[in-house]
Amino acid sequence: MKEPVLQVNNLHYTYNGKDMALDGVHLTIQEKERIAVIGSNGAGKSTFFLNINGVLTPTEGEIFYRGTKITRKSLKQLRKNIGIVFQDADNQIIASTVMAEVSFGPMNLKLPREEVKDRVNMSLDYMNLSALRDRPPHYLSGGEKKRVSIADIIAMKSEIIIFDEPTASLDPVNAAMLEEVLDKLSSEGKTLLISTHDVDFAYRWADRILVFGDGQIIADGTPLSVFQDEAVLNRANLKRPMMLDVYTELIKSGLLPDSGNYPRDMSSFRKCLKNNISR
Repeated sequence: MKEPVLQVNNLHYTYNGKDMALDGVHLTIQEKERIAVIGSNGAGKSTFFLNINGVLTPTEGEIFYRGTKITRKSLKQLRKNIGIVFQDADNQIIASTVMAEVSFGPMNLKLPREEVKDRVNMSLDYMNLSALRDRPPHYLSGGEKKRVSIADIIAMKSEIIIFDEPTASLDPVNAAMLEEVLDKLSSEGKTLLISTHDVDFAYRWADRILVFGDGQIIADGTPLSVFQDEAVLNRANLKRPMMLDVYTELIKSGLLPDSGNYPRDMSSFRKCLKNNISR
């Protein structure tokens, strides 16, 4: 197996010296993975993200990026290569114009002026924001702000991109747009970690599911294996995805055979129905 892009060993984090938010997290992430991180509020998801992004310093444990242990001296390398898009775009946006906002990260890397300009133009075009480059970002709509916050990270050319509840407060049109962007980033080789309460999205989108509970990873597997585990769902206060529920009921009623190939989106569900009805 290839060297992991990120490895976490026995990660602990305590707030105020007493509130344990992470309690011995072990994790290995390979490049190009699509990982959904789920669990109830307070389970440790956001704290985990802020530790592996370098915003917080672990109370105990080790983080390795491409085989190199992260120390105070190498922290900049971690922050450069692991970007995070926060749930509330207003917490991320600081500049007076969209162009200045997207320029901020590359400029902090002390890149040549022309490279900064190229990265900004590329990111604005990527997120369909070129027409808004001179607009104040704080006066944009919620969906537009989310696109700006994603452009921030794209301009950094981060290898791993973390999304903390990216669809929160987005309308269906902007949520669909975001999913298209995630698919595009994945096709370009980015490693993506996304926390979400939307189990239907996690089921259809992810290759791998991490379930957090009480500061620990209580399940790590394929979407099907995780969402078929009733004990894990009960412990994490999660429900099964609608697609899985419907398909399971069709099998139980004898209307469909249990082939083991469970559809994860509407397109594959329709194909499955068509194949079985035509027999």
